[in-house]
Amino acid sequence: QVQITESGGGLVQPGGSLRLSCAASGTILGTAIVKWYRQGSGRQHEWVATMGGYGSSSYADSVKGRFTISRDNTKTMVYLQMNNLKPEDTGVYYCLVNSYDNLYWGQGTQVTVSS
Repeated sequence: QVQITESGGGLVQPGGSLRLSCAASGTILGTAIVKWYRQGSGRQHEWVATMGGYGSSSYADSVKGRFTISRDNTKTMVYLQMNNLKPEDTGVYYCLVNSYDNLYWGQGTQVTVSS
C-alpha cells in the first residue's frame, strides 16, 4: 500500500518562506515522478513543479527562481522550498506521485500568504 502525506503549510507574510514536505510510504519516491500542484481560490489546479525520476526538475513560470523541488538521500521525502512568497501563492498544495503508471496523492497542505 502507498500513502502520500503533504505537510509544512501555514500562514506566512509576503516575502517569507515555507518548506513543504511530501512523504510516501515505502521507497517509491526514489524513482517516481513527483509533481506539486496548487488549488487557489478559483478552485483550478495549477501545476507548480516537477521532479523527474532521474533528478531533473522543472517549474511553472510563476514560481521559477523562487521555488525549488528536491529529494532527500533517504528517498522517502520530496520537498518544495518556497521563498519570497506572494499572496498569489496562496492555496492548497498537493503532491502527486506517479510510480509505474500508478497515481497517488494526499490530502494537501494549506499555504496562506497574507499580512
